[in-house]
Amino acid sequence: MKLPGHDAIARQTGDHLVTHRIKLPRKEVERPIRQVAKRLVMALLVLVGTAFVVYADRAGYHDNSDGPVDLLDAFYYATVTLSTTGYGDITPVSDSARLTNILVITPLRVLFLIILVGTTLEVLTERTREEWRLNRWRSTLRDHTVVIGFGTKGRSAIQTVCATGLKSEQVVVIDPSSKAIDAATAEGYAGVVGDATRSDVLRRAEVHKARQIIIAPQRDDTSVLVTLTARQLNRGAKIVAAVREEENAPLLKQSGADAVITSSAAAGRLLGLSVLSPAAGMVMEDLIQQGSGMDIVERPVVRAEAGKTPREVEDLVVSVLRGHRVLGYDDPSVGTLQLTDRLITIARATPATPVAPHPRPLPGG
Repeated sequence: MKLPGHDAIARQTGDHLVTHRIKLPRKEVERPIRQVAKRLVMALLVLVGTAFVVYADRAGYHDNSDGPVDLLDAFYYATVTLSTTGYGDITPVSDSARLTNILVITPLRVLFLIILVGTTLEVLTERTREEWRLNRWRSTLRDHTVVIGFGTKGRSAIQTVCATGLKSEQVVVIDPSSKAIDAATAEGYAGVVGDATRSDVLRRAEVHKARQIIIAPQRDDTSVLVTLTARQLNRGAKIVAAVREEENAPLLKQSGADAVITSSAAAGRLLGLSVLSPAAGMVMEDLIQQGSGMDIVERPVVRAEAGKTPREVEDLVVSVLRGHRVLGYDDPSVGTLQLTDRLITIARATPATPVAPHPRPLPGG
């Protein structure tokens, strides 16, 4: 299989490739028109409040044109004062009026200016807040799940692992399409826009601190390159990769994938099973769909089960994991269960129930 370079893969994505961009889930923001209308109302309220403060103490002000200050003069004074124009034709002459200007009018003027330049301040505040969120996100992210590719396979994989109790905050999606990342953040996942075959993009997703990595891009050659790079950055993570062609599965294994799923072959086998027995096909579909009906669950052996045979366990045991070997429930070499074993069982679905994590393998193990 010929593996194209990074530039070739970037050209084949269809979307403009943007690297080094992290997007975190965010709450829905108000419409711009609504924000502008809100600020106008606030500015008018400040203006009206200032005018009434001046009118209430109108005896302490002097109008150079006609002497006394009426309601119109109060609004005029409030307008030129808040906008910092200050023509000087109306001035505070009494001590109380001047004290009111210091303690009340000046803070209102500052508030009015903040409302007027609120857009600029909001941008600066938003950038600061976003930078703080990113730094906090990086510092707290540990043992998370990285998903490369937010297509049908990647989205379904996330839904499956989240159905077992994984929180959306513990999922990071990498995809070269900004539209795909927007869809991921809308569902509550953090996203990185970029080419996952590049190590700097994987580092942005904190791959070196991840517990498990799901690789589900559109092309098999991309899967190989991503697997090689991810395994180089994280020796202990569990890596599961998807390929379209079965002949490329051994190459993924050699590249460092712990498990390889051939999407086209798996779909074909399910189709064949459904033709032979539609009921059996429905059962298999139910088993691989976590959170509904019956689920296939991996769990450790509890102390009460140690010393028993797989047939004596209350749950329906399909296989026994002993070390690096997967043994059938009827394999004579299983004998009795040990506390270090793990069981693959069929159990009634319990949505959002965390599955006990498999111990992370040591580097080089």
